[in-house]
Amino acid sequence: MTGLRVRPAEPADFPAVARLTVAAYEADGQLKGEHGYGAVLADVSTRADSGEVLVAVDEATDAVLGSVTFVLPGTRFAELSGPGEAEFRMLAVDPGAQGRGVGAALARACVARASELGCVAVVICVRAGMALPAHRLYSRLGFARAPGKDWSPAPGVDLLGLRLDLTRG
Repeated sequence: MTGLRVRPAEPADFPAVARLTVAAYEADGQLKGEHGYGAVLADVSTRADSGEVLVAVDEATDAVLGSVTFVLPGTRFAELSGPGEAEFRMLAVDPGAQGRGVGAALARACVARASELGCVAVVICVRAGMALPAHRLYSRLGFARAPGKDWSPAPGVDLLGLRLDLTRG
C-alpha cells in the first residue's frame, strides 16, 4: 500500500505503540474482565527484548499506525510456535487508522521475516468471536485453522490456532 511503511520499532516509538495497542484491544472488547493483560500490551520494551516489534508508519507523517510482535519458538512471548515455526502476536492497528491496510501490511511483514529466517510456517492465535475482518484478513493471507494449536490462557478466553505453511508454492 502506498503511503505506508513497515519497519522495526525504535525506542522512541514505544509510547505510541503502547497507546495504540491498548486502544485497539480495548476497542475490540478484548480487555474486558482482563487482569493485567493491558500492562503486558503496554510493556513494549520487554516485547522488543524478546522478539522483533515492527511498526507500520504513515510515510507522510511518520505517525505510528499499527504494530506487531514477531517471535520465534522458545522465546518469552511465543505461545504456539514449535520447531521451524515463527509466530506473531499483539497485532494492533490504531482505531483511527483501521481500513487502510495496516494490519495486512504488518502480517505480510511477519510472513516475509519468517521466510527470510527459513521458517516452515507461521502460527498465530485469534480470540474466538474476534471481529470478522481479522478472520478474513488471515484467511486471505493463507492462514488455515490449526485446531491442535487452540488453547485457553484464562477461563472464558478461548484462542483459536491458525497456521500458514511456508513450504507450499
